Amino acid sequence: MSKTIFVSNRLPVTVSKSESGLDYKESIGGLATGLKNYHEQGDTIWAGWPGVAKDDLSEEEVASVASTLKNDYKCLSVPLTSEDIEMYYYGFCNETIWPLFHYFTSAVEYRRKTWEAYKRVNRTFFDAVDPLIEEGDTIWIHDYQLMLLPQMIREKHPDVKIGFFLHIPFPSFETYRLLIWRNELLEGLLGANLIGFHTYDYVRHFLSTVRRLLGHEHNLYKIQFETHLTQVDAFPMGIDYDYFSKSPTEENISQESLDFIESTKDLRNIISVDRLDYTKGIPDRIKAFKHFLAKYPEYHEKVRLNLIIAPSRVGIEKYDNLKREIEELVSEVNGEYGTFSWMPVWFFFRTVSQDELIAFYRNSDVLLVTPLRDGMNLVAKEYVAARTDNKGMLVMSETAGAASELGEAVIVNPNDHEAIANGIKMALEMPEDDKMDRNKNMHRRLSRYNVKFWAEEFLNTLWAAPEDRIATEPLTNLTSGSSDLEIAYRTAENRVLFLDYDGTLVGFKPTPDQARPDKELKQLLQKLTEDPKNTVVIITGRDRITANKWLGDLNVHIVAAHGLWLRVPGEEWVMTLNMDNEWKETIRPIMETYTDRTPGSLIEEKDYSIAWHYRQSEPEIAALKRNELKEALMSVTQSMTVGVLDGNKVIEVKDTRVNKGHGAHLILNQGEYDFVFGAGDDRTDEDMFAALPEGAYSIKIGKEVTAAKYRLKSSPEFRTLLGRFTEVSDEVAREKSESK
Repeated sequence: MSKTIFVSNRLPVTVSKSESGLDYKESIGGLATGLKNYHEQGDTIWAGWPGVAKDDLSEEEVASVASTLKNDYKCLSVPLTSEDIEMYYYGFCNETIWPLFHYFTSAVEYRRKTWEAYKRVNRTFFDAVDPLIEEGDTIWIHDYQLMLLPQMIREKHPDVKIGFFLHIPFPSFETYRLLIWRNELLEGLLGANLIGFHTYDYVRHFLSTVRRLLGHEHNLYKIQFETHLTQVDAFPMGIDYDYFSKSPTEENISQESLDFIESTKDLRNIISVDRLDYTKGIPDRIKAFKHFLAKYPEYHEKVRLNLIIAPSRVGIEKYDNLKREIEELVSEVNGEYGTFSWMPVWFFFRTVSQDELIAFYRNSDVLLVTPLRDGMNLVAKEYVAARTDNKGMLVMSETAGAASELGEAVIVNPNDHEAIANGIKMALEMPEDDKMDRNKNMHRRLSRYNVKFWAEEFLNTLWAAPEDRIATEPLTNLTSGSSDLEIAYRTAENRVLFLDYDGTLVGFKPTPDQARPDKELKQLLQKLTEDPKNTVVIITGRDRITANKWLGDLNVHIVAAHGLWLRVPGEEWVMTLNMDNEWKETIRPIMETYTDRTPGSLIEEKDYSIAWHYRQSEPEIAALKRNELKEALMSVTQSMTVGVLDGNKVIEVKDTRVNKGHGAHLILNQGEYDFVFGAGDDRTDEDMFAALPEGAYSIKIGKEVTAAKYRLKSSPEFRTLLGRFTEVSDEVAREKSESK
């Protein structure tokens, strides 16, 4: 029977160590509440760090924690050391990802040690859940601490359903591109079948970033990534509406809080609830309130701002400085406007229970929540739900995710003190019928789309996510010695290997001339040709001059210009078909026109073909101009012997009689081969795959639909395979020598 595995940085249970032993405290609110029903009732387990460092516990205590969490809470403990927590969580997560994703680019720190720790801890999480995963399982991974985990699971367990939800903003491409390890994180996320965000803005940013950095287009929010489809969508997280809208009770409220609430009954109360963080815009909020007092003196001694700030990352200089700044601003406002009987700002720096918060919400006329950037901000939703009398009003930042759902609130620019001051006044003076109408609309929305609905919608979408998997089989365990491919290579007496160049032997480069073979590649090809049983054929769209300059010193056959030119080692180039170039005079001006109109594009002219490359162009512009150019070229070439070839970020015009299938036939007709192997990444390589005889091994590099039988993800993986071929050749030669 299939099960569901939840994975998050922290468990819904926090373990702490005291003098009396180990203590276990269950979390309330947020994710823990949203997944509670599934976790308690279904066949589920929740994996995460329990909250206490592994090296602070004895071996017996580590075992005890694991056992108690498993048996009493259906949780899997992922032990982390103090160094893991310092480097992975406080380091990469909170010094790199957190500020960057919240647009605080000047606060981002790039340290390779913390990146290595992030990779290591993601691997630790994988190693912990791996033994539990079975075919048909569902795995739901949460938040920015584990962005590499989806692909780690996908590589070993291709048939499970993997979901990922990001609880913070996903930034625009221009911001995300600043990240050093940007591609690795995107590829990690794309291992999921479903990626969820709070808003469609974040969805749009993610899709744009994937297109620009990885080159993957989407179709109706679905991305074809390697061998599976990744669906991307928005799922705004809700709250436990029933809990916050419950009948008021004073049982769990401290006397201190009750006394405070009683003392404010003659004032118009504005409440602000945050944890201490620079993304929350707290200093600007205080400055805006000061501006409100200066602009509207009629509110002196009639209004109070109650700042409730939960301690966060105490002892870290950046946060200690922020607390000091807040204290100074509060003192400044109170010093300038306070009187003997009235202090305009009250500052509470402590954790407040949920029940106390509800009491504060219900006794506050306005909630002021103006983060500079926030993924969602559930406080705004909690306040609306708690005000069951519909008489409160919300003033909130337009850069909080919740603003897209709570449009009836007073929405402000968090950087504009004037706008915030005016928003406070508008909220305080809003006619009661208008206020009640707005709140009723928000209540209906929040009661319907609560946190349980959020979890159900995500999981139902994940379970219904398309299972379209590309029919090719992934090549795995390249060094295991057990694959059919390796056995066939080992036992063959006469092999031919057709190897595409760009995208297969080398990765794609910004411009064609930057794809020169590196030292490692030339050594690898040289090693392959040293085996007398191997005929190595470089089959490429490159022109013969470039191919000869880059690879002519090797003992390889070269088929250049998609099969137009052939060079056998030690012999001269042979043209395989008679052709002319008169058609170029018609085609070149058209391509030049579109090159001028498309910044970043360029023309590559070959012997008997001409290509338009747009890899470096802005994707939206390139997509538009590519279609226009293709249509113009097809119209012009209808009466010619040339055709338009649509490749990987390139449009090429060449004679339709020439293709890589033609080139492959030329080689295959020259000998009898008991092992035929072909590899390529582009649409042009499909002609080669079609020309290979039955029983040949064909490998597609990348994600496109193909006629090839097998698939590898990338050029580096393909080089690993070729490296294994050379090792097998050496083993066979050594065995033969020893048998003599």
